Amino acid sequence: MSNPGIPLHAIAPKSASRAAYAPLTDQHHSKSQGDDDRTPGRASMHSGALSRSAAAVRSTTRGFGGGRSAKGKGKQREQYADESDEEATLLLGHVEEGADGDPDGDDEGDIGGEGQGSTRLKRLEGSQVAGRSSTLTRAGSKGRQDKSRTIPFRPPEKFQSRFPPNIVRNQKYNIFTFFPVVLYEQFKFFFNLYFLLVALSQFIPALKIGFIITYVAPLAFVLCVTMGKEAYDDYKRNLRDREANSQKYLILVPPSASHPHMGFRSPESLALFDVADPELQEHSQTQPDSGPHTRSVPSSSLKIGDLVLLEKNDRVPADMVLLRTSDPSGTCFIRTDQLDGETDWKARVAVSATQNLKGGEREIMLLDGEVYADSPIKDIHNFVGTITVHPRSVSGHTDESSSPTMEALSAENMLWANTVLAAGSAVGFVVYSGGETRAVMNTSHPVTKVGLLDLEINRLAKILCAVTFALSVVLVALNGFRGLWYIYVFRFLILFSSIIPISLRVNLDMGKTVYAQQIMSDSEIPGTIVRTSTLPEELGRIEYLLSDKTGTLTQNEMEMKKLHMGTISYGFDSMDEVAHQLAMAFGAEQGAKSGSIATGAQLAARGRRDMSSRLRDVVLSLALCHNVTPVTNDDGTITYQASSPDEVAIVKWTESVGLTLIARDRSSITLQTPTGSSLNYDILELFPFTSESKRMSIVVRETHTGDILFLQKGADVVMARIVQKNDWLEEETGNMAREGLRTLVVGRKRLTSLHYAAFKQRHHEAGVKTDGRNEAMTAVVSEYLERDLELLGLTGVEDKLQDEVKSSLELLRNAGIKIWMLTGDKIETARCIAISTKLVARNQYIHEVAKLKTSEQVRDQLEFLQSKLDCCLVIDGDSLQLCLNLYKNEFIEITTKLSAVVACRCSPTQKADVARLIRQYTKKRVCCIGDGGNDVSMIQAADVGVGIVGKEGKQASLAADFSVTQFSHLTKLLMWHGRNSYRRSAKLAQFVIHRGLIISVMQAVFSAIFYFAPIALYQGWLMIGYATIYTMAPVFSLVLDRDVNEDLALIYPELYKELTKGRALSYKTFFQWLMISVYQGAAIMIMSLLLFENEFLNIVSISFTSLIMNELIMVALEITTWHTYMVISEVVTLFMYVTSIAFLPEYFDLEFVVSTRFAWKVALIVAISALPLYVIKLIRSRIAPAASSKLL
Repeated sequence: MSNPGIPLHAIAPKSASRAAYAPLTDQHHSKSQGDDDRTPGRASMHSGALSRSAAAVRSTTRGFGGGRSAKGKGKQREQYADESDEEATLLLGHVEEGADGDPDGDDEGDIGGEGQGSTRLKRLEGSQVAGRSSTLTRAGSKGRQDKSRTIPFRPPEKFQSRFPPNIVRNQKYNIFTFFPVVLYEQFKFFFNLYFLLVALSQFIPALKIGFIITYVAPLAFVLCVTMGKEAYDDYKRNLRDREANSQKYLILVPPSASHPHMGFRSPESLALFDVADPELQEHSQTQPDSGPHTRSVPSSSLKIGDLVLLEKNDRVPADMVLLRTSDPSGTCFIRTDQLDGETDWKARVAVSATQNLKGGEREIMLLDGEVYADSPIKDIHNFVGTITVHPRSVSGHTDESSSPTMEALSAENMLWANTVLAAGSAVGFVVYSGGETRAVMNTSHPVTKVGLLDLEINRLAKILCAVTFALSVVLVALNGFRGLWYIYVFRFLILFSSIIPISLRVNLDMGKTVYAQQIMSDSEIPGTIVRTSTLPEELGRIEYLLSDKTGTLTQNEMEMKKLHMGTISYGFDSMDEVAHQLAMAFGAEQGAKSGSIATGAQLAARGRRDMSSRLRDVVLSLALCHNVTPVTNDDGTITYQASSPDEVAIVKWTESVGLTLIARDRSSITLQTPTGSSLNYDILELFPFTSESKRMSIVVRETHTGDILFLQKGADVVMARIVQKNDWLEEETGNMAREGLRTLVVGRKRLTSLHYAAFKQRHHEAGVKTDGRNEAMTAVVSEYLERDLELLGLTGVEDKLQDEVKSSLELLRNAGIKIWMLTGDKIETARCIAISTKLVARNQYIHEVAKLKTSEQVRDQLEFLQSKLDCCLVIDGDSLQLCLNLYKNEFIEITTKLSAVVACRCSPTQKADVARLIRQYTKKRVCCIGDGGNDVSMIQAADVGVGIVGKEGKQASLAADFSVTQFSHLTKLLMWHGRNSYRRSAKLAQFVIHRGLIISVMQAVFSAIFYFAPIALYQGWLMIGYATIYTMAPVFSLVLDRDVNEDLALIYPELYKELTKGRALSYKTFFQWLMISVYQGAAIMIMSLLLFENEFLNIVSISFTSLIMNELIMVALEITTWHTYMVISEVVTLFMYVTSIAFLPEYFDLEFVVSTRFAWKVALIVAISALPLYVIKLIRSRIAPAASSKLL
């Protein structure tokens, strides 16, 4: 029997084409029914429960196929045809064959009996897995890639196990991968690998030089510190994961599952249980069952198809369809701040078919139906799915007179994982779990960040290694490659290993610790935490700053600041006058006992509407035209919730002037006037705000008088052509926008009941069209309602900025940093904030790019931008994605030259992609700053991630490298701490390399003179002392040096531009230090050999003392600003060296050391090695002084 009456018209394709329905290709089916049964538009439906279920799967397939084709996604629809075949096979077990191999599936034995249920269960659990796998094989790669799913209510475990477990895992390592991965991360740097090889060489007797501990200890120390830190960080991540995974949730379980005689039933047989089921009736009489059974399970045990009961303030553990809420209207509010960064609550709507069930949760448990969900994607604003509910009859037969109810599902029916239920309770049906949830797909795993300075030093280490090897080969070659020359090459390599000193790594790591401590103890930026201590130098090299908007630049606290009514304007300080006028208007009205609209009408007719009446109209319109719901809290207080904080601000303002919103549901609004009386309005129509329409409107009818009003508010660009002609709107909107206020134009139109009835008829006709429905409905609204609206007023709402945001952004711009604002908010809002924060300079042209669809449009926009690089670009998320897909390199090349870019409606992944692209294309340092869970991916993708501890929680702060309490602290962090960290580390690194080079040059000169023998010049304690107590303190004191003081660094941000050029540590400065080392090493060694008297011991004492004195003087020459610790370190080190001479008689002849001959020889050598450098430094400071020295 054919049944064409299945109500699929709402989402059906334009024509009943075969392609649109994606028919199943079941061999059994085709054998029994022939080709005719598969003609388009027909669904062959057998009587009996099994056949009904088969048709249900088909109807779902068809319904969805049609919806998808309407959206132009033919390719994905074809994939679903394969998938639906698999689902039918899996769930129904070749149902067309019926119970006993009967092709028609006769009714006998098909009414959910025990035996039949068991048979079905065996099929489900056994052969259908094989059936599915064979189908999968046939489907090929296309079927495997498609992850869409049709999930029945109460699915079997085998079906559930095909989907990822609902486990949160942010750990980087496990017990097996920890050591290999950490060691790889360390030794992938040539720097560390070189030290490891040198340390291992000391275990070979032929290569052993000096104490093994001098080579092994520093490397072991560095590795232990690094591994300890990584282990601790990962342990903390593990604790957070465990806490999230063990959070308990209530899931609904079928009441029949606890019946001792019933055992386990298959989903189909359970679905047939009804109040009229005799076994259930008997069970309910003997054991009354008040409601559904619930079981508490940890978050990690939730599976696809589970029904989860959520209470207020529960975190949503997986992506689920909202089936039912405690609110009779079927709405609930969720907080999405950890997903999209917006702190305002979002309304979600339950599926009407399940919300309206009389039996509540118990009835949901017994539903027979399935949910189709599209393949998991990252987009949190879109969802494609359907829910099909089958009618049930007493006997289990399909009710011929009724057909399955199908509803389309969209993002407003979805509760995404990591959002929080803000009020009431709800029941959700899990459709995506674990790694397939939107939250996880939008989160990138943290990677180990390495600073640019470390990479530069790694490159220099390679050059030094090449120099060492070349020097070793040259010395062996000059000796004529005699004897075991290859052994001599290795011995020379080890002798010269101090050229790349392991102490460099130790010094730099200790320096980073000092910088981190200085940042955290800075009283001017309290609460700042350094979470990644390896990156402070990066703060001095930032060229691009990517910032979130909500909560980062703004406080996300809206406040109504201005109301303009054409002839009069009310500012923030004159709102008490508004309240007074409003009280007068409502008081006069009550005294006159006249209808609220009639008063305005009479005055309008005379053309002399007094101010209080005009004010009453505009305030009343603002109090009615919105989507705000008052929510009563546990303590009795009322908070307003809406998807836009602007609307909440306006409703709070109407309350402050005396007109209070006290109740709101989907069909009515109740207001309280200043006099205490109530105004009741019925909501007839509601047209919500969209980014396309840029306006929202409402049609209300006053319950008392029956007067119908059309009220509308929206952006001035669209409202200007809808309201009546006027001479003030454009000018005043411009004035408010320059102040950074978000403007909304308010208009109104009175409707007669006949006019509204005509509109309603035409609007309904447009609503049932399958072709161009949205355009038709919009046209009807425009024709009947949006014509000649009475302009009531203009509102200005301020989004409060964070403290000192304007001055901070200006300072960062002056420092040469290009600023991008990436936000999930609307274009209009982002544009206002860009102006109010002075991200956009005064009178700078703002170029808006939105709704791009084709490559030609993208190319045109890019060509325009290329010709106007001084503008600010404002682009929406979809257009941004299109630009990146089609013209990635061109887009990044052009936009990175712009002074400011604002990207709106960005998903968390898009933010991270933009950060990565800028890094890859420009090779510059990128800093990202944000405060919400949606900013985590961006923060992790940046070279430097800064998290703000804000209202949206600590998720961004915990994931960041640096955590601050407000945006303005970033200036001090970059301009002062970043500057110091980079300059100090650059100077420290080069000095430590110089310290190693100079002693290696002396060793080379010594070996060359003494017949190229690979014999150590200094051995044992002298080498240990040279790397530690004799030079370490003075050299390390360079981490306290500074070239300018703090005030100058912040007053002249232009100084920061110099740092970004990377001149403090470059090949040029490196080769300068290389030449200094070669000169000084050669000078000290040659002069020592010339001046030595008659013993080898004298060469050692003269040269080593000269070397130590030379290093102390070089540190003094390098210091720009002396610090107390520097003076102490120099004096104490000299004292320790002199004292230690007495305890090292094997290296020093004490009688010679205390003589004047020793003193003048050392003085002469030091003068020759250090004096020329002092003279050169003096001359350079006069001829080409540094930019900073000009300010001192």
